[in-house]
Amino acid sequence: MPQLPSGVTPAVFADAVKAMQSVVGAQWVFTSDPDVALYRDAYSLFHDEPEERVASAAVAPQSVEEVQAVVRICNARGIPLYPISTGRNLGYGGAAPVYSGSVVLDLKRMNRILSVNEGDCSCLVEPGVSYFDMYKHLRATGSKLWLDVPDPGWGSMIGNALDSGGGYTAAPYRGHFEAQCGIEAVLADGEVLRTGMGAMPGSQTWQQYRMGIGPCLDGLFRQSSLGIVTKMGFWLFPQPEAHLSCSVDLFRFADIEPLIDLVNELEYGNIFNGMPSVSSPVLTRGGGMMFAEIPAEEEVDRLVRETGQPAWRFSVSFYGPQKVIRAQWDYVQERFAKQFEGAKFRDGQFTNFPLDEVAIEKAPKARFGIPSLEIFAVGSRSPNNPEPSHGHIWFSAIIPRSGKGLVEANRVMRQACARLDIPLFMFSPAVTCWTRSFVLFAAVRVSNDPAVNKRLRESVREVIGICAQHGWGEYRCPPAFQDAVMNSYSFNDNILRRVNERIKDALDPNGILSVGRYGVWPKRLREGRGA
Repeated sequence: MPQLPSGVTPAVFADAVKAMQSVVGAQWVFTSDPDVALYRDAYSLFHDEPEERVASAAVAPQSVEEVQAVVRICNARGIPLYPISTGRNLGYGGAAPVYSGSVVLDLKRMNRILSVNEGDCSCLVEPGVSYFDMYKHLRATGSKLWLDVPDPGWGSMIGNALDSGGGYTAAPYRGHFEAQCGIEAVLADGEVLRTGMGAMPGSQTWQQYRMGIGPCLDGLFRQSSLGIVTKMGFWLFPQPEAHLSCSVDLFRFADIEPLIDLVNELEYGNIFNGMPSVSSPVLTRGGGMMFAEIPAEEEVDRLVRETGQPAWRFSVSFYGPQKVIRAQWDYVQERFAKQFEGAKFRDGQFTNFPLDEVAIEKAPKARFGIPSLEIFAVGSRSPNNPEPSHGHIWFSAIIPRSGKGLVEANRVMRQACARLDIPLFMFSPAVTCWTRSFVLFAAVRVSNDPAVNKRLRESVREVIGICAQHGWGEYRCPPAFQDAVMNSYSFNDNILRRVNERIKDALDPNGILSVGRYGVWPKRLREGRGA
């Protein structure tokens, strides 16, 4: 017997299942225990506990009209729906609903690439379209357009954008929600809304101009519970002539603040357009991806003297015509040589496009818009990871894009996790998917032991509070912590959450869509969940 939504009787649920079967076909409504188990979160921090978030059923429509019909069936019966695109959001909840008993609305069958416009470098897709699907389509049609892809590339373009995923190519495309243009969404009453220029029948510019007329509504659907996105447009990256990746090594701890200041100036001024990174070779461990705690300035400088390794490495990449990017790299070197005594420069190789099949296999795939599953090697058994965990959740705090902010956030986070005995591995001192901020990505290992997970949940909530005290908020998190993170955005008596609730009540008065997602609950379930 499935776990039914609160307040829904078995008779009402059975009637809803029968009605959904009549819409999508009986084979696309999943109610058996083995089928519904596929929608569990593989990395849940409530594994096999009563609080584990589980679905009551799942339904997989194939068209907007079928989505509308399913929404109306559930809305009339008070049955919560939890839409997913492909359910690949590992470390952030996967395919599991936030509210147990919800029916998962699985949009994987809506997998059409509706258009690719070479002239204005855009596309329009349905939620079941993965990065692999789009990449294969672009290759098969001889397109001169690139994707920007996340790690790993198996998920949905729409799903990743709606949860503010990021990638690795040029600045206008790395923030996937920032690169979207035009949304179609089914609302809680079954009506269809199109944002921007899509609100004009026969619009010729839906994927060209996001704003349309009046308030821009696209953001209502980011990490929200206000609608089911059935189409989304994206801006794509025109294939560059060439790519160049280079680096600058600096040998004093104190260089970090002027380093970040100069990097910001150069990127904000469009001197380079590839994703930058700042690492610490002297503190590197785990095959170059993970870093030890940043010790005191004197200790870092001592390690630099003893090992000859740089204190900091700035890696920079350029996309464009060879002549242009060579000149840009020359200018970057001039600026660093003038400001930093002893700076050492490393030239990478030019890569010319398009790539042949042999080059594709050897390429740094994400940097060249090629989806892969290579990131999973990080968590697999290896000399650096002899005892792999059962999985992980992500802790993803936005921190200031400054040297001081980078060092302080790393130290505070490391010290808090060490005190609370949180198993942690942290990727790079900071990541730069977005051009105006850093994000501190930490993977917290989960367990199948309820006692361990209970302690871990309590500890992570404490870290969320510690970060909030320093003004660092997570931009994305698993369902176990969405209430805590929303509560940390507490300016003016949590006005952000309260306004979200007002909009929720207006657009979804029966509270059926994505119940509880990112801390926004319908009126009937709101009591006791505030700050």
